[in-house]
Amino acid sequence: MASRRNGTLYTGVTSGLARRVYEHREGLLPGFTRQYGCKLLVWYEAYNLMTEAIDREKRIKAGSRKQKLALIEAMNPDWIDLYPGLA
Repeated sequence: MASRRNGTLYTGVTSGLARRVYEHREGLLPGFTRQYGCKLLVWYEAYNLMTEAIDREKRIKAGSRKQKLALIEAMNPDWIDLYPGLA
């Protein structure tokens, strides 16, 4: 999730991506994304096992901002909101 192009970034893991993105977009839950306005889904990866997803999340969070921006730019160079394509 991002607040805007090159803005604040949020990385998380969920078993229901469309639902969770909707919650972030609408500010339904208190926390980081609501505080910093992270409402755009600009990148995601899908995994069959939650353990794999959690391991990947930890690696991403441990990485640098430059690495996170490179992930986004590789998949979505125009920083288009990917949420509409989920449903």
